[in-house]
Amino acid sequence: MTDRPEHPKPQFQRENWTNLNGLWSFAVDSGESGSERGWQNGSHPFGESIRVPFCPQSKLSGIENRDFMRSVWYRRTFPVDEKDLDGILRLHFGAVDYRAEVYINGERVGVHSGGYTSFWFDIQAYVKPGENTLTVHAQDDERDPLIPSGKQCPSYASRGCHYTRTTGIWQTVWLERIPLTHIESVRIIPSPETGTVTLTAVLAGNAELTAAAFYEGRSAGSVSCSCCGGTATLTIPLSEIHLWEIGCGRLYTLELSYGTDRVESYFGLRSLSFCGKAFLLNGKPVFQRLILDQGFYPDGIYTAPTDSDLAEDIRRAQAMGFNGARLHQKIFEERFLYHADRLGYLVWAEYPSWGLDLSDPRALHAILSEWLEEVRRDFNHPSIIGWCPLNETNNRQLESTLRMLYEATKLADPTRPCIDTSGYVHVITDCYDVHDYEQDPDVFRSHYENLSTTGAYHESHPSLQKYDGSAPFFVSEYGGVFWSALGGWGYGKSPQSEAEYLARLRGLTDALLDNPAVFGFCYTQLTDVEQEQNGLYTYERAAKFPPHILASIFGREAAVERT
Repeated sequence: MTDRPEHPKPQFQRENWTNLNGLWSFAVDSGESGSERGWQNGSHPFGESIRVPFCPQSKLSGIENRDFMRSVWYRRTFPVDEKDLDGILRLHFGAVDYRAEVYINGERVGVHSGGYTSFWFDIQAYVKPGENTLTVHAQDDERDPLIPSGKQCPSYASRGCHYTRTTGIWQTVWLERIPLTHIESVRIIPSPETGTVTLTAVLAGNAELTAAAFYEGRSAGSVSCSCCGGTATLTIPLSEIHLWEIGCGRLYTLELSYGTDRVESYFGLRSLSFCGKAFLLNGKPVFQRLILDQGFYPDGIYTAPTDSDLAEDIRRAQAMGFNGARLHQKIFEERFLYHADRLGYLVWAEYPSWGLDLSDPRALHAILSEWLEEVRRDFNHPSIIGWCPLNETNNRQLESTLRMLYEATKLADPTRPCIDTSGYVHVITDCYDVHDYEQDPDVFRSHYENLSTTGAYHESHPSLQKYDGSAPFFVSEYGGVFWSALGGWGYGKSPQSEAEYLARLRGLTDALLDNPAVFGFCYTQLTDVEQEQNGLYTYERAAKFPPHILASIFGREAAVERT
């Protein structure tokens, strides 16, 4: 049986690939001595079986061990044909938390540190025709202040804003067969203003590079050039213009060829900008009605049980009037971004910075490398409208770190806005955002009523930051109203009736929709997550209130959209 069988990288897809998900042998290495005992050589039997790509803490993995596991091992075999050795055999990992050491037939192939981003190794020099053994040693310590862990709990039991941990493989593992002359990567920059799309490809070997765009099966333009490896930049004039908009992805198919290599991709035609305080999508003001999405699942923890579960979470948010999400303290898998792309769903991408002691100068190394891997990996997704490397830092001594992360992000991607840190401390940022969990709608409205005139607002952290009135303003966390019969917690006192709940929700949200100086909000949150019971849906994805009622609250026209 193969779990999560769909191609994990829909924006850079070759036909010749093999999914390695399914049953693997598994062992917990409690003493972290497996390497010394030669477990990488394949002679030691692993006593359990695990369903990859689900982490061993999850029910779907078949293990469901919720304790700390600082060292775990995986093993499986896979076949190799003689013809596979004619080119490149590439072994991909969607994500392994945190440090992954990979062996083929007992030989060490390589190591990757970073629990959230994708990586690969070329393994043709390590394999032989017939059966081959793949072994993965994963190490993780959520209590290590130099390992970013997002919302994974540093205590045994989940508590507060921290939930069940994830260790080891939690995204798809797959093999890809690539010719020696091939396309290594491509960066896509659409321009609706000029009706073009510009591609910058990194190439290996000499051949003719051809890029062809299609819309709903019809040719929309193509261009070719002869290349000698290295980097090539091509611009395709598009014969049909279809804009990527809210709720309408209108994706173009992109076919790339270089020698015998064939890659299928896609792109959306859209532009992002700010005009004064307003966010513009394709030159038109759009209010960002975002929902906080933490990407946890009852049975899969970090991993959605099926591909359709990813898409359904987006549809659930849209049904309640939201047009996007802040992907919170987790780097989401590429399949989620694909569904956001095709469904016309705005996304702020974030790094899981919690758990990292940023006062330690070594912490910058821990975050910067993986964060730039994330920006490079997901640059082409039209749904991503902004980057945010940190969340709720609260120390002015970190100014140089925040500045460096912002500047590195802007160098890696000058096309999107970047928030240096969401919530409490702004040093250099394209948007000024705040978190405000005031539960009284009248008090909440008073926090921002002078924003459009004097630029003043109620600052909950006046010693850490000061708004100068010029930057676009964003309330990137609010609400979180506690509503549950199961106990747990949420923000503020739980309403005593459904009518009181809806009135509070409407009052808080109206205060932001009616304010012409606010370009967006992010409501906390889409679903309950374990003990945090402030979602609009339960953890099992049941709506707490009819979606159409909430859509009338969150989805109505905003003041900025009337200007």
